[in-house]
Amino acid sequence: MTQNYPPFRGMAAKRPGGPFVNYTFSKIENKTRMKLNGKSQNKSLLRFTTAGSVDDGKSTLIGRLLYDSKSIFEDQMEHIVQSGKRLGRDELDLSLLTDGLRAEREQGITIDVAYRYFATPARKFIIADTPGHIQYTRNMVTGASTADLAVILIDARKGVLEQTIRHSYIASLLDIRHIVFCINKMDMVNWTESTFTKIKEELGSLVDKLKIPDVYYIPISAKYGDNVVERSEKMTWYEGQTFLNLIETVEIKKNKNPDFKRFPIQTVIRPHSKEFHDYRGYAGRVAGGVFRPGEEVTVLPSKIKSKIKSIDVLGKVLSESIEGDSVTISLEDQIDIGRGDMLVAGDNMPVISQDINLMICWFNECPLKVGGKYIIRLNSNEAGCIVRSVNYRMNINTLEDDIKNISINMNDIANITIKTSKPVFYDSYKRNNNTGSLIFIDEGTNETVAAGMIV
Repeated sequence: MTQNYPPFRGMAAKRPGGPFVNYTFSKIENKTRMKLNGKSQNKSLLRFTTAGSVDDGKSTLIGRLLYDSKSIFEDQMEHIVQSGKRLGRDELDLSLLTDGLRAEREQGITIDVAYRYFATPARKFIIADTPGHIQYTRNMVTGASTADLAVILIDARKGVLEQTIRHSYIASLLDIRHIVFCINKMDMVNWTESTFTKIKEELGSLVDKLKIPDVYYIPISAKYGDNVVERSEKMTWYEGQTFLNLIETVEIKKNKNPDFKRFPIQTVIRPHSKEFHDYRGYAGRVAGGVFRPGEEVTVLPSKIKSKIKSIDVLGKVLSESIEGDSVTISLEDQIDIGRGDMLVAGDNMPVISQDINLMICWFNECPLKVGGKYIIRLNSNEAGCIVRSVNYRMNINTLEDDIKNISINMNDIANITIKTSKPVFYDSYKRNNNTGSLIFIDEGTNETVAAGMIV
């Protein structure tokens, strides 16, 4: 049987030895911060997520991007070819690169979030390929929760669908300020500019409703690579950037609020060794702002003040640490501090309260119960809570608040009010994504049932 493969613009890279590592976020970010204290590598890191309705070509876009940017090794390429043959597919299917589960390959859909890492001379990237099925909306929320940029695909034949609106709204809700709409499968509508223009206008009204600050529109064919890495010869009417050029050059503001110093404590480090007999350090990840030795900080919830003695990581002493850095901070005074506490700037305190109003994405098959008891986890802090009220449910089709139908089921988005068992400290999600987000855990099953963004 003759294999009718689409053309490729590039060559698969040869494996330099050893397996290709599917890095997690923590491993990637540790590598990007190998030389801290002002000596980090020049390449910036961009995290982006893909979303869209079923079969809009999300996995194919990523496969094409990795191939044409020479980020696929030869044996990976051979594995994709052989997998396609076993599945009886006549054409080479680049979506198999990210669809790793057997069920995904058999059905041709994405079920779980697939993370991929690649780099170009301009930038490093972490990609979260998220599923399009409505039943896996919770997976899309998970993949988008740490993204700097969202890529939402639209099938040029179908236009804007409910999932397009849902994913755009979730991206906006998660404070993703850069969204790229890729109108895919332009080859199936004869590369016509009028089709692209019509979909772009429809998306424009959606963008206006959601007040998304930075939006891009690109007509592509993920299958054949048009406007993915190289410009399309079939769509000469499009004068904008290719997809790769855009993600390489888009400016991302990493530290959104550098004045809001936030350092949640994850654990206390006491070596009890001869060399560090009296050392007491507080380990965690900087959730906001910049911390420097000698600066005064306030410990929450006790509100005791002290000064930073040192900032340490892997045997090195740092002159400063910024948002995203995993470090150990020691203080000049001996204070009772434990997991769940937080170091902040005394002149810029978070809210301390037991009453929280927030937006939630409900993940569980069992509906939300008003009066129900759950555990919330806010950074490293845990508390019990009771749901006091459901204020409204978001109507995805109209983007209006529904105050009548307030039964919250799986994949619903709603505004609720809760009361916690103890005072907790937090910011609004728009002010600080790290200290303004939380998850709900079912007390009986220990399942994560919802994600919340504090308003």
